[in-house]
Amino acid sequence: MNKFTIAAALAVLSAPAFADGHASTQGDAAAGEQQFKRQCVACHVVADASGEVLAGRNARTGPNLFGLAGRQLGAIEGYRYGDAIADLGETGAVWTEESFVAYVQDPTGWLRDALDDRRARGKMAYQVRQEDQAYDLYAYLATFAAE
Repeated sequence: MNKFTIAAALAVLSAPAFADGHASTQGDAAAGEQQFKRQCVACHVVADASGEVLAGRNARTGPNLFGLAGRQLGAIEGYRYGDAIADLGETGAVWTEESFVAYVQDPTGWLRDALDDRRARGKMAYQVRQEDQAYDLYAYLATFAAE
């Protein structure tokens, strides 16, 4: 499956989730907040457009996660994404609950599948081990909508 087919499928799948302007999720945002504080703050921050830190510390290893739900992959200005995620983002792929959950559980594997490229690599080394925790993280991050 080529990356353009994947991008089209992701766009179609994301439409129902954002029909009312908010991300639909099956996770628990409160549990996701606890997961974020334990697992994500070392590398990520959630800071709004004014720069106010809403969650985490002012970490800069990974991109800012504000407005993640529905955002195009690899779209934060000034952040140096890996080639694979930047390439996938250029197809118009956006972060949906399904893509986020799959990515955080196996970043490189998900990118390889999405791009149909065995040489694709992700920069994120950390992996969320439990699927329910990945859903909870997405639910929490979806509360930070860029409106």
